[in-house]
Amino acid sequence: MPRFLFALLSALACSLATSVAAPQQLPNPDFTKGEPIPEGATHDWTLGATGARGWMYSHQLETTKARQIRITAVAKGSPADGVLETGDVILGVAGGMFQSDPRVEFGRALTAAETEAARGQLKLTRWRDGRTQEVVVKLPVLGTYSATAPYDCKKSARILQMGCKALAERMKQPDYERSQSPITRSLNALALLASGESEYLPLVKRETEWASGYSVNSMATWYYGYVLTLLAEYQLATGDKTFEDGLRRIAMEAANGQSIVGSWGHKFAGPDGRLVGYGMMNAPGLPLTTALILAREAGVKEPQIDLAIDRSAKFLRFYIGKGAIPYGDHHPWIQTHEDNGKCGMTAVMFNLMGEEKGTEFFARMSLASHGPERDTGHTGNFWNMTWAMPAVALSGPQAAGAWMREFGAWYYDLARGWDGSFRHQGPPQPRPDSTGRWDATGAYLLAYAMPLKKIHLTGKSPSIAPQLDAETVAQTLRDGRGWSNSDRNSAYDSLKTDQLLERLSSWSPIVRERAASALARRQDVAVEPIVKLLESPDLNTRLGACKALGQFRDRAAPAVPALRDTLKADDMWLRLEAAAALAGIGEPAMAAAPDMLEMLAREPGPDDPRGMEQRYLCFALFNRAGLLGKSLDSVDRDLLMKAVRAGLKNQDGRARGAFDSVYQNLAFQELKPLLPAIHEAIHTPSPSGIMFSEQIRMAGLELFTKHRVAEGIDLMADYIRHQKHHGSEKRQPVVLQMLESYGKHAQRVLPQLEAAADYIENDPADYPRKLSLEKAQGIRESIERIKAATDEPSLISIKDV
Repeated sequence: MPRFLFALLSALACSLATSVAAPQQLPNPDFTKGEPIPEGATHDWTLGATGARGWMYSHQLETTKARQIRITAVAKGSPADGVLETGDVILGVAGGMFQSDPRVEFGRALTAAETEAARGQLKLTRWRDGRTQEVVVKLPVLGTYSATAPYDCKKSARILQMGCKALAERMKQPDYERSQSPITRSLNALALLASGESEYLPLVKRETEWASGYSVNSMATWYYGYVLTLLAEYQLATGDKTFEDGLRRIAMEAANGQSIVGSWGHKFAGPDGRLVGYGMMNAPGLPLTTALILAREAGVKEPQIDLAIDRSAKFLRFYIGKGAIPYGDHHPWIQTHEDNGKCGMTAVMFNLMGEEKGTEFFARMSLASHGPERDTGHTGNFWNMTWAMPAVALSGPQAAGAWMREFGAWYYDLARGWDGSFRHQGPPQPRPDSTGRWDATGAYLLAYAMPLKKIHLTGKSPSIAPQLDAETVAQTLRDGRGWSNSDRNSAYDSLKTDQLLERLSSWSPIVRERAASALARRQDVAVEPIVKLLESPDLNTRLGACKALGQFRDRAAPAVPALRDTLKADDMWLRLEAAAALAGIGEPAMAAAPDMLEMLAREPGPDDPRGMEQRYLCFALFNRAGLLGKSLDSVDRDLLMKAVRAGLKNQDGRARGAFDSVYQNLAFQELKPLLPAIHEAIHTPSPSGIMFSEQIRMAGLELFTKHRVAEGIDLMADYIRHQKHHGSEKRQPVVLQMLESYGKHAQRVLPQLEAAADYIENDPADYPRKLSLEKAQGIRESIERIKAATDEPSLISIKDV
């Protein structure tokens, strides 16, 4: 297996754990006392143009509690050679000891040292062999970042020139092709193309020729987006149509591999149009959509391309104004302003489509993400950094320059090696960063190439987003402060109540969420001022009020009448936030349940093509924490039946899964009118929410088995053959056991079971051979038990009831 593929597979396997699970806390060593780097803590950092690398203590993906940098490597011939050596400890910069995060202090010191005023002198406090000494590393003078860097900035231009030269030399090395991921290989070629320098065109053409013949089955979605972007950008920039056949082939494979709901996963969709494995993943899906837009611009005019772009855009428009683009088909991400670079990807995509509303919102979300927010991400922060400047710059040079002063300048200068190249500078993780050795030079150089506007990723398509003024930029940057992985609450907890109430009106759903949570943590905050906000003509204010009231739980009972009125609002998301708030309030809000059931029972309108209103009402009503999740006493049965039938048809597997509580909370006699709908929900899997799609199917099979519904026999035989692969090794024995409980009746599906065993034994999916054999053997053992069965339990049929 190629190293790049192994790295990405490893990274993606732990994708959810990286941002959710806290890494194991390691000791914070004092190197001046001879304490070692903790075992297994392998993450070190490029220390800018010094040519050295260093290790810092980290916790929760942060280096804020470190105060020392242990030198782990020094490149021969680099500025640090002869000044630093492996084992040295850096205790401070610029004549003082580290007072805060040494990574930030060191990065800012690098930026300052490269100015004409500092003459390239980087002053370090070095500890070696028990002796502390002030030393100087002499760096090349590159100048000062301009107020609008990378625009009108000589330093940025020099960095681009140096980086492209270093990158071109690297790309000529014999091991380059086999050592790089198709992602970084494509981005590196795009950076050279974005430089506009004709001397690099032969290299770019060579890489484009490789891209035109590229093909892969495993993880294709991750690679095709970047490979296709290179092909399209090359043709658009040069007019050279030599590789048009490859461009068309890959574009059509990508479009035809999209699911029926407009998404992509780790792989292309199956023959039934549903995704496999985890289901939807936006990190590969967004670059694919952007690449298809560029391919269409480059001349690939096909109905399948138009359909794929349209489907994807319909899905992504839902998130405008609601939060960051999430992992998959999930709730808007409201923990941080960016999540794995997906807001940046979406801003660029909507700009290419000419849609101002989406471009403006996601570009501003990108601007608000900096510091600890951006220094996170599933599999590292590679995509967070790759898509940062292309999106931030859409809000104008003022935004770009301010973001650089806030975060980008020191981060980029710390990541830039002494030869001008960039190795991926990911955050410390619970395990080594699987993309940590990627050549990220091209990804970083795209930021510095923005002023040239040579390709669409770097501004050839003019921004349609409003160009933010200095005051709006400053406020947006402030909106991104006050959060870190290790301290998510104290900044907002330190604000006065009136300041938190003011933040409930923020443009940012992340700020509104943080303010709402802080208010809810205060037991002395009155509910009435928040209820009053529901009367505001400003949509964001009303959304913020709903968010806060839901977190107040039953303390917000006085808000129920106003929230019920808000269920009638024109804005769908406001209606759903009101429903979520009522669910959060709980028992005191039960009077709103009929209103919400009526809403759920309605057919989705043309402005809600994916049934999102139904989806979120399913959660608010029937999840275990929903208004009706624990009891259905006193609920109008006719209205309940209409709502359940409607919800069981929703596209989303999680929404359907919420009705498991209905199966549990209604007597079978009351469930009988729902049996056809339950049967259909088992027979036809949800087209979205694939990760959760089996929940309601298994719940239905268990219900049919418990009450000996005859149709369950055929459903289970079909399920064994056609269930979703992921996790099937756990579900299959349960389903077989249920089928065996039908006794002799199950003998009529033995041919289907035999066929299923034969199929699974030679499973064409990417399943370990051993597991396929074990599953097939399990089916055959069950077949023998069914053959030997003599009992014939009494059955009922859906037709009879």
